[in-house]
Amino acid sequence: MSDAERWQRQNHKGGVLWFTGLPGSGKSTLAFELERRLFSAGMQVYAMDGDNLRHGLNADLGFSPEDRSENIRRIGEVAALYADSGLIAITAFISPYRDARQAARRAGGERFHEVYLSASVEACEARDPKGHYERARRGEIPNFTGVSAPYEAPESAELVLDTGTMAVDDCLDILVGYVERKFDLDDEG
Repeated sequence: MSDAERWQRQNHKGGVLWFTGLPGSGKSTLAFELERRLFSAGMQVYAMDGDNLRHGLNADLGFSPEDRSENIRRIGEVAALYADSGLIAITAFISPYRDARQAARRAGGERFHEVYLSASVEACEARDPKGHYERARRGEIPNFTGVSAPYEAPESAELVLDTGTMAVDDCLDILVGYVERKFDLDDEG
């Protein structure tokens, strides 16, 4: 089957929306709410985050730099397969290293769209929905991105949202508009 046949059946192009950002920047919140909105609009979409991949496919990986890179490589390959099947794959992973994100971009090819949630460490720490920053500062979580492990911000993301200052609904409106433009069957880019 060709891409065009799959896209015609789905009534949209397949692709990967790769959400990256610090812990607490809103990746999972936005990914799952965007999934709900797109699904309600009749689009074929699936959102992935650490909770639904680290406990299965990537259960054998830890949080060393090498394991983090392998985690992202695997996710990139899975997301590319989803995109090849005509789905919109939304991934919500810190993915702290540029090289690992580049590997995911290579897997997804022209269907890959990097979305950088650019909230500052201070904004994410103030939000800290799971209490991880506090635990990392006490030394209870080693290699915690933004505290004791680096985050390499994207240099040329297709979309940047400052989730530290923007409301969730405003971010979602921008994301839905982006998907409508970039995944429309009549779009050439």
